[in-house]
Amino acid sequence: MAGLINNLLILLLVFQNSCSGFRNPLSVFKRYKDTTRSLSSECLGNNRPVISLGLTDFALDIRMPGVTPKQSDTYLCMSLHLPVDEEAYVVDFRPQASMDTVHHMLLFGCNVPSSTENYWDCDEGTCTDKSNILYAWARNAPPTRLPKGVGFKVGGETGSKYFVLQVHYGDVSAFRDKHKDCSGVTLHLTHQRQPLIAGMYLMMSVNTVIPPGEKVVDADIACHYQKYPMHLFAYRVHTHRLGKVVSGYRVRNGQWTLIGRQSPQLPQAFYPVEHPVDISFGDTLAARCLFTGEGRTMETHIGGTASDEMCNFYIMYYMEAKHAVSYMTCTQNINPDMFRNIPQEANIPIPVKSDMIMMTHGHHHEETKKTDDSFSLKQPKREEEEVLDQDFHIEEAVDWPGVNLKLGQVSGLALDPKNNLVIFHRGDHVWDGNSFDSSFVYQQRGLGPIEQNTILVIDPSNADILNSTGKNLFYLPHGLSIDKDGNYWVTDVALHQVFKLGVHDKEPLLILGRSLQPGSDKNHFCQPTDVAVDPVTGNIYVSDGYCNSRIVVFSPNGMFTMQWGEETSVGKAKPGQFRIPHSLTLVPEFGQLCVADRENGRIQCFRSETGEFTREIKHKLFGRELFAVSYIPGGLLFAVNGMPYPGDIVQGFVMNFSTGEIIDTFIPVRKSFEMPHDVVASEDKTVYIGDAYAKTVWKFTSTEKMEHRSVKKAGIEVQEIKAETVIEARLKNKPVSTESQKKWEKHHIVEQASPGISFVLITTLLIIPIVVLLAIAVFIRWRKTRVYGADADHKLESSSGRILGRLQGKGSGGLNLGNFFASHKSYSRKGFDRLSTEGSDQEKDEDDGTDSEEEYSAPPPPPVSSSS
Repeated sequence: MAGLINNLLILLLVFQNSCSGFRNPLSVFKRYKDTTRSLSSECLGNNRPVISLGLTDFALDIRMPGVTPKQSDTYLCMSLHLPVDEEAYVVDFRPQASMDTVHHMLLFGCNVPSSTENYWDCDEGTCTDKSNILYAWARNAPPTRLPKGVGFKVGGETGSKYFVLQVHYGDVSAFRDKHKDCSGVTLHLTHQRQPLIAGMYLMMSVNTVIPPGEKVVDADIACHYQKYPMHLFAYRVHTHRLGKVVSGYRVRNGQWTLIGRQSPQLPQAFYPVEHPVDISFGDTLAARCLFTGEGRTMETHIGGTASDEMCNFYIMYYMEAKHAVSYMTCTQNINPDMFRNIPQEANIPIPVKSDMIMMTHGHHHEETKKTDDSFSLKQPKREEEEVLDQDFHIEEAVDWPGVNLKLGQVSGLALDPKNNLVIFHRGDHVWDGNSFDSSFVYQQRGLGPIEQNTILVIDPSNADILNSTGKNLFYLPHGLSIDKDGNYWVTDVALHQVFKLGVHDKEPLLILGRSLQPGSDKNHFCQPTDVAVDPVTGNIYVSDGYCNSRIVVFSPNGMFTMQWGEETSVGKAKPGQFRIPHSLTLVPEFGQLCVADRENGRIQCFRSETGEFTREIKHKLFGRELFAVSYIPGGLLFAVNGMPYPGDIVQGFVMNFSTGEIIDTFIPVRKSFEMPHDVVASEDKTVYIGDAYAKTVWKFTSTEKMEHRSVKKAGIEVQEIKAETVIEARLKNKPVSTESQKKWEKHHIVEQASPGISFVLITTLLIIPIVVLLAIAVFIRWRKTRVYGADADHKLESSSGRILGRLQGKGSGGLNLGNFFASHKSYSRKGFDRLSTEGSDQEKDEDDGTDSEEEYSAPPPPPVSSSS
């Protein structure tokens, strides 16, 4: 038995060593729970800024501790100690603020904050040592997600030990009720070593003088780059009121390559570099700010007050970890003559509407005070989702019985406040070529209203019908949505009306439009397709429709307030033009309303308050038609196209809202899509699609995605099987209950994935063969004991020892796949989410864009200072 016991000890030792690499952040809770700061009862209701996200990840909530600024243009700062000693990497930033109360926020990393108080006036400074800007936010900019494999390094021996949050309260009229503010940012950090380290490069003019009345004044900055290669993925511009445009370039061999160009009078967030730019040893980085002195009676200098100016061009970059520099600056112009060849675009102002300037600047000025946007070199950057996990796949729930429901044409789907599925269908009525005349008047009134219940409430787990209503009310149902109070909002294309129905009410609570009367004024619709209700304002949005091309907005009590949209002109569809606005979804996080512009095969998004166009999402995979769209908090859009033209595929789509990028596509296993008409998704990524022709509803769920990769480096091909567990941490303002937190933690201890291969997979792969070997060994021992007697002990020990030794030998060392992929030419460094650009022109399509990176083998650069 001695041999068997030895083998078991070896097994336990191997298992223990394999587990030691997995660090449980629950220890972070225990270690730091006594040092956390109590927040105002009006704030989070949660005194724990650290939130566990599994075995290696955690979230850090950095918030103002319930402050009430007394006067406009107040700058307040607070600090938070990094709750770990080891290295960690910030990979996501999620803002927790509103432009209604906060003008802008900056997040710095440093080792010694300027104060030990709970919060302080930023006149005292932010940090006593050199600080690095990690994040910047303004004007409801969406979250910032770094490219995969990229992170800002903090902690450890060289990283920042403190975060310092600076909040600028512009107009404090919002605080007349004396409420307390808890604005801030939630960080997603990981202990998983990132192969690429993010950093900030600040280009800044310090000696520009703008003469009064001068129409055009240039401020130029240029520095030689003398370090290891860096890859640029985002930029931000900054001036005060006199700035017209800021442009940044890489100059290599006399060729100017645009990094980014933007009006500083638009929201000053970090925007993605449209075409990723690499910077190598010997390149020159150049930037120009275009100013005007018109309207000024005195010279304007660079400074931090409202009457001063600034010229800043921020660049976010990443470098290989072994060469990474976290922060660099350029404040010179080493070659003024080179700017004779600057592209002409740098001299052309970007026009911005006056109301946009006022919205951007608030009532005073943009970031023009104190430690504003790094006028002091000690205070320099960054920007963008909730923890948006894109590594998942949507598949049909083949055991869900809902596909067998007896339905008519399914026209609308929604989820009620209890997350039950609600179906809107047409019973025994059918919309066909005989339904309307050429004036869109319904021709089958003689059939009477639908005698079946047209609204069905379905249990999402077993498809049981929980409730039903809508009998004898509708002729041709179409769109369905449910407000925060659980009321049903539906459209009927035959009646040309919109209805609000209570769950238990037999009669409508509100009716918009005139029954059976098509029209296009404030009181009539023409085949309205969908309706959405803002959960905050109660405003009602109606897409109207098949024979009108507009979005109509009503107050909560049904009074007309505004409309926008027009029919698509000949040629390429322009922003704000529709060819059947077919489906609506609100994006409350970004204050937008998105429309499935059906016959134009695209999604258009608009500011919900103003109707201002913000962006278009269009892909070749959509085909010619896009029928429906649904948004879930956290940044995901779900959509479905319709009846295919030759060459098109009818399928569902999952997209990153910020970038418009398609993350996944899906189709059913049972039956086939015929004309999927509507889509709705829940926050756990459960997706339902209703099909008007197939008369059914499919349920799809997110699953683990097995990804098989084959990459080459130095002529060696490596095969990797990557199991990616579907994990998404939702960082909300409300606290997590103790019970749900325990359940969540218990779940993640089992399921949380480690880099490349999950904990469970490693353990399973390790234990199974050893257990099998031990079973065989026991059997052999038993057999040999009978044959050889006592001599079997020695033979078995020798044999099993050699086997386990080989196993241990194979497990040692290993290949660092993160670094391997990072240096491979086809390694994708996408992932920086595109920000919605208020007031910008229509975004370009990025249907099949792929990134390729050159490999660099630059010689070690000579020693230089951290700033050029």
